[in-house]
Amino acid sequence: MKNQNTVGHLAALVTVLIWGTTFISTKVLLVDFQPVEILFFRFVMGFVALMIVYPRRMRGTTLRQELTFAAAGLCGVCLYYLMENIALTYTLASNVGVIVSVSPFFTALLTHLFLKGEEKLHRDFFIGFVAAMAGICLISFNGTKVSFNPTGDLLALGAAFIWSCYSILTRKISSFGYHTILTTRRVFCYGILFMIPALFVFDFQLDLSRLTSTLNLLNLIFLGLGASALCFVTWNFAVKQLGAVKTSLYIYMVPVITVTASVLILREQITPLAGMGIVLTLAGLFLSERKPGRKMQEEETAG
Repeated sequence: MKNQNTVGHLAALVTVLIWGTTFISTKVLLVDFQPVEILFFRFVMGFVALMIVYPRRMRGTTLRQELTFAAAGLCGVCLYYLMENIALTYTLASNVGVIVSVSPFFTALLTHLFLKGEEKLHRDFFIGFVAAMAGICLISFNGTKVSFNPTGDLLALGAAFIWSCYSILTRKISSFGYHTILTTRRVFCYGILFMIPALFVFDFQLDLSRLTSTLNLLNLIFLGLGASALCFVTWNFAVKQLGAVKTSLYIYMVPVITVTASVLILREQITPLAGMGIVLTLAGLFLSERKPGRKMQEEETAG
């Protein structure tokens, strides 16, 4: 059991390490591609990759299971990314980064409501949440003036909630007993189907000549094979091993990795505020992950 938990933590860490660097690839691709085009191409590529890696078919599913797969595809593949991308057109990227990081809190609440008894919330979780959010704010705003846009900020908040729903659905899917690659592939399939109407709304162009650029091709491969095919499998595996709440806490790490990648790859300078934010965010993650001591458990039970 301990070894399984360790592997689960490693899977979650690998996932956020990759997701924290995707902004670089997305930034490069946005020169020639629309957000919805990047989204569609990367998940189609991810779906094909999972077909090749694990060509077995999923058999014997019930209608209820298929509806769960469909809901997960709608939330985790289609709605989350569309809402996040649209939010970026209305509000600052720093706002979106902070607001989306509220997702672990929503996940904890949904788990408490719908998966009762599975993962108990304790005092350190909430203290860690406050510390992590303070750190993420320091990283994201970094001394700049805070600006609010109701439309964009509410879309980002909606995206955070939608990702929490996906985490809960993934936890439910893990109980079906199918291989993680099979379930991830089925979720991708539904997500792509739900994405098709959005292609017409956002003027999707099937212009593959843009992939003759080596830079575009390599970045799309990274998003398709790494950030989509690999990361969704590792994330879903982590949820299966650790639970929805513990896995979702790793989302706190994404801004930290983004800043680190900016320093290493883009040669950006890290400021004292960002450095303080990194320390606070990591402290919040460790606090939220920490198991409560016996004394605290007794106090919370008594309360």
